[in-house]
Amino acid sequence: MILLADGGSTKTEWCVAENGKSVQRIITKGMNPYSQTEEEVSDEIQSVLIPELKTTTFDALYFYGAGCLPEKIPMMQRALGKHLNAKKIEVDSDILAAAHGLSGKNPGIVCILGTGSNSCFYDGEKVVANVSPLGFILGDEGGGAVLGKLLVGDILKNQLPAGLKEKFLQQFDLTPAMIIERVYRQPFPNRFLASLSPFLLQNIEIPEFRTLVLNAFKTFLNRNVKQYDYQNNKVHFVGSVAYYHKEILEEAICECGMQLGTIVQSPMEGLISYHAYCFSESENTILRR
Repeated sequence: MILLADGGSTKTEWCVAENGKSVQRIITKGMNPYSQTEEEVSDEIQSVLIPELKTTTFDALYFYGAGCLPEKIPMMQRALGKHLNAKKIEVDSDILAAAHGLSGKNPGIVCILGTGSNSCFYDGEKVVANVSPLGFILGDEGGGAVLGKLLVGDILKNQLPAGLKEKFLQQFDLTPAMIIERVYRQPFPNRFLASLSPFLLQNIEIPEFRTLVLNAFKTFLNRNVKQYDYQNNKVHFVGSVAYYHKEILEEAICECGMQLGTIVQSPMEGLISYHAYCFSESENTILRR
């Protein structure tokens, strides 16, 4: 029995898997060791995850997450090991989760479009090239936080058709002053901005909104994916932004001269299959010895 986790900035999806099948799914808040302390991560595990689990003992625990840089991995392993018993605890990046979940053992270009964005070239075993996403201030093109940022900027600068500003502020129960407070003075502004981006999808028939989303995706592709061998490899996507804006993403891919692979909301099903295969291969290797 293994425990898998796909951790984003907004939410973390946990899956208990046995014999290649999911037996329990749990959702907690996002766990990002780059922006959270070990105590904050540990508290979320203890207060939300542990009460929901039917067992806390596993053969292996694989945590893939945003912000899981090499220097942050020991912190995540300590936080996980404090509450969960596993013979093996491995922590790696969310982009590797996407690669394992979407491409398996095959090479390809793998992208994340969720709260943030990321991309890599995967050779079928490991990530061999990765353009730094840089976060929602300097990068994260096409991600929910940047879409929310572009939306709010256009709304507050009166760049949209009459009535949209009032509709937006009323729907989210916000004022311009409250938005400034949330973005510049409160924690997790990326989560806040991403939470506003569904307004685009809800009103995607408005030409200005469709153009905003299309241009954001093209910017992501031009600034990130074009640095890989996109002429000879399909481009795969995971994340809610990619999944719910699939039609516009397909248009952006076509306009940028790329080959579309798979678009899924979560890599979890692929991760279950990947680790079941790896576990089977490991067992066969031991038997052959």
